[in-house]
Amino acid sequence: MDPLGAPSKFVDIDTLPGWTDVYEAKQLDSHPNPVEKAQVDVRSPFPYRKDINEKIILWKGDVALLNCTAIVNTSNESLTDKNPVSESIFMHAGPDLRDELQKLKGCRTGEAKLTKGFNLAARFIIHTVGPKYKSRYRTAAESSLYSCYRNVLQLAKEQAMCSVGFCVINSLKRCYPLEDATHIALRTVRRFLEIHGETLEKVVFAVSELEEATYQKLLPLYFPRSLEEEIQSLPYLPADIGNAEGEPVVPERQIRITEKPGVPDDASDEEGLEADLSFIGSHAFARMEGDVDKQRRLILQGQLSEAALQKQHQRNYNRWLCQARAEDLSDIASLKALYQTGVDNFGRTVMVVVGRNIPVTLIDMEKALLYFIHVMDHIAVKEYVLVYFHTLTNDYNQLDSNFLKKLYDVVDAKYKRNLKALYFVHPTFRSKVSAWFFTTFTVSGLKDKIHYVESLQQLFTAIPPEQIDLPPFVLEYDARENGPYYSSYPPSPDL
Repeated sequence: MDPLGAPSKFVDIDTLPGWTDVYEAKQLDSHPNPVEKAQVDVRSPFPYRKDINEKIILWKGDVALLNCTAIVNTSNESLTDKNPVSESIFMHAGPDLRDELQKLKGCRTGEAKLTKGFNLAARFIIHTVGPKYKSRYRTAAESSLYSCYRNVLQLAKEQAMCSVGFCVINSLKRCYPLEDATHIALRTVRRFLEIHGETLEKVVFAVSELEEATYQKLLPLYFPRSLEEEIQSLPYLPADIGNAEGEPVVPERQIRITEKPGVPDDASDEEGLEADLSFIGSHAFARMEGDVDKQRRLILQGQLSEAALQKQHQRNYNRWLCQARAEDLSDIASLKALYQTGVDNFGRTVMVVVGRNIPVTLIDMEKALLYFIHVMDHIAVKEYVLVYFHTLTNDYNQLDSNFLKKLYDVVDAKYKRNLKALYFVHPTFRSKVSAWFFTTFTVSGLKDKIHYVESLQQLFTAIPPEQIDLPPFVLEYDARENGPYYSSYPPSPDL
């Protein structure tokens, strides 16, 4: 909408004072343990940047009234949430917005989707869904909230938007602590502007009266307005300041999967099979496998036929499937580590696994296994392919070979029979070696299905680009490593 024709109730962001103008830099001497003068040479991980600060506006008001290129709407998965932000946006945008939202068919937690602004001063509305906060699933909630802000900014970048008006995405209905959420919001925006600052001219944080004080308190930590304020803010940064993109990072909590769960490390191997079997069934994985003591004895004694083994395996799998359908797996789903996309050149369903989105040291891996079964059971009834993005994974994302072996052993035969290809995208030398050992010595029948893919252009010879939803960081990495424009590879014989 032309700002000259906008009703007077709308607010032109060019008339709003910036972060460096409206609030004077406040000294933090009133805080406990003030910074000593001798510490002035210690720099913050969020250093004073005048060019970034000039892009930031903190404004107390209704985000629906901002004349930005796009404003942000926080909603639920069906995009029908009735919170003050959404209701104001719907009221000012007019009835056409509801019709447009029905075409989107909802929005998953952490995703961002775009519509027109209709009767708003803003040209676009970016809709996102914040996580439901539960303290026991805090890590998943932090990752999802980060994804909300990051995906909104990424969408703004892709659409060449000049300005974005953020509401406070963590709504009260979803119980996210305001201060914790504000840390994630501010550092995500800060890191994005450090990397892609040239793509955005203004970022407005539209807050309510209750939220304003928290933003005023925390903004100096991530957007210090002077070197002095930077140094004074340093002691009040949280322990987790995220990675280079602001994504939450939690100290590793090792999940240990042993060959003999429950057996002390110094247990003697001389106690024989009876002692070994006495511990089986105490672990969460083993609890679902019936009388495994009896099964293992019969197997060792050669008294179970192949048909009986298959029948027993099917019963075990059905138990897993029943639990997967009954369990609340929303925290695993919010990671967006496994999802269905289009079809390959042969019309086979394409399933995507994003390695970087699997914080294996921070989540319940048994629930991850249940989620895999829940999603894949109806997919595996016909031919399908897997695309695994190894892009930018680190030690926090490395799946344990024991877990992979367990997964391979638990799943039904149809998973293995109908899997026609596994595309391993952006592999490293270490990952290739690990995959070779795993497929050679641990499982059988998988090695010939793995194809290592060094670039997206190579992947597109097997799967058309319009048939696969790519995470933004994968696109950025591939463009950086292989160039945004490069000639097509001839179809690979492996693909």
